[in-house]
Amino acid sequence: MGTRAQLPPPTEEVVTVPRAALALIAAGFRRYSTYRQATLAGAFTNTVFGFLRCYLLLSVAAAAGSVGGYSGPQLVAYVWLGQGMLAVVNSWTPLELADRVRTGDVVCDLLRPIDPLLVVLCGELGRAGFALLTRFSIPLVVALLVFDFYLPGNPLAYPAFALSVVLAVLIGFACRYLVDLTAFWLLDTRGVQMLWVFVSGFASGLYFPLAILPGWLTTGLWVATPFPYLLQASADIAVERGGLGHALLLLGGQVFWVAVLLGLCSLVQRRGQRKLVVQGG
Repeated sequence: MGTRAQLPPPTEEVVTVPRAALALIAAGFRRYSTYRQATLAGAFTNTVFGFLRCYLLLSVAAAAGSVGGYSGPQLVAYVWLGQGMLAVVNSWTPLELADRVRTGDVVCDLLRPIDPLLVVLCGELGRAGFALLTRFSIPLVVALLVFDFYLPGNPLAYPAFALSVVLAVLIGFACRYLVDLTAFWLLDTRGVQMLWVFVSGFASGLYFPLAILPGWLTTGLWVATPFPYLLQASADIAVERGGLGHALLLLGGQVFWVAVLLGLCSLVQRRGQRKLVVQGG
């Protein structure tokens, strides 16, 4: 009498967090790569405003001798790197979390096995990667062809700048995530969003180098807020302002704010989950 072979029980494929994170980053990249016309329009707009800002600051430097201690080529690099990083850091565009809290769809996010903070972060990293290849590169190429662009003499400045951009993306994401988390208490975050856009644009060095501000205000922004680490820090590293030692100090500040802000995001999210009430069926 024969015996039947015992088949092993079916096993489910285990998806690890790193593997899921890579998949989410790739999905974020693919999502934003579908908006080709919007990407080209955004790159064109950034380029046009780059010309306007660059000629304005260069004219001020010609009349005053310098702007915040930046030379002409350094000012050019500062302006165009800021124009490119504007789309990479993307500090102006709100995330979708606030709308999902308002509609109640955030419940689905909280029921998933992956932390919503990680899901949104990975999607933003994918978006930033696509923006780096397009909306950062196109204005930068134009600037290199048209202007006397400052190029770092120290080879270590290039990887330091690349790392700084990644850290700036993380800081910008954490700040925007905190803004969206206020929806757990306010539901409508438009007022907080408008305040964030105004303050971050002014205090990050987007409109002008922070060095032209009064010394006490500049020091306060660098020491007590994360805003200068969104754009100004990366630009200063790229133009070698203060040398390699100053660049390492700026990178250390960015690492500090990444740890603080992401930890704060996790804490506020847990508090918001306790307050969440979804009405209706």
